[in-house]
Amino acid sequence: MQFDRMIAQMRRLALQAGDEIMKIYGSEDFDLRAKSDASPVTAADEAADALISAGLREAFPDIPLVTEEQAATHGQSLSTFLIVDPLDGTKEFVQRRGDFTVNIAYVENGTPRFGVVYAPAKGRLFYTLAEGGSVEEKAPFGDQPGEVTPIGVNSMPDNRALMVVASKSHRDAATDEYIARYGVRDMTSAGSSLKFCLVATGEADLYPRLGRTMEWDTAAGDAVLRGAGGQVVRFDDHTPLAYGKEGFANPFFIAFAPGVLLARD
Repeated sequence: MQFDRMIAQMRRLALQAGDEIMKIYGSEDFDLRAKSDASPVTAADEAADALISAGLREAFPDIPLVTEEQAATHGQSLSTFLIVDPLDGTKEFVQRRGDFTVNIAYVENGTPRFGVVYAPAKGRLFYTLAEGGSVEEKAPFGDQPGEVTPIGVNSMPDNRALMVVASKSHRDAATDEYIARYGVRDMTSAGSSLKFCLVATGEADLYPRLGRTMEWDTAAGDAVLRGAGGQVVRFDDHTPLAYGKEGFANPFFIAFAPGVLLARD
């Protein structure tokens, strides 16, 4: 497998999907509807999904594809696959808050090895490299890369004064109770997979998620964070978060810089 080619294709498709999303973001009608699970979906979700899915299937026909917007892909039992959330943070999109992302990842043997996270409204693009590590590309445009900078977690977080990031739309009392176990310098909120990326760049040290997520919500951001030296573990036993689980549902998890001393029950 030519992983440089895979990452270049994932990057290109994420940017193209971002362009389609921003066209709809600038319109008056998102064609907002509710899916069977009551979660929101818009024309932007569907346009981005169609573009990314077609591109990945053409480029990598032998690799199974899982995507949020295609229920027929959810019944597979897989360990190595491509996984897509074409518009993570639909609520942020609908409310025009900008914290939404395009997410494409390659999972190998249950571990997210490569990932691309693109926040088109913010002009921030994060991705892993074939040789290892993660980067942020600012002001990306098509095949002409913008300024690319290696990223890394805060290598020496002060456990008495951590920077914590939590969900904008899904924060609850259980999350606040868990955060209260730490010495917190400050808190920020963000939507979508941007929370992983804030830990990956050292802008935050800890991101706990005590709520429902699916693997397509997390795989790309997880890959970027791992490439930047961070970790993502299950909340219950602190073992690494694995992928390809039945139904693709995640347990509660914690994303963090390795120097953070995790609280235990």
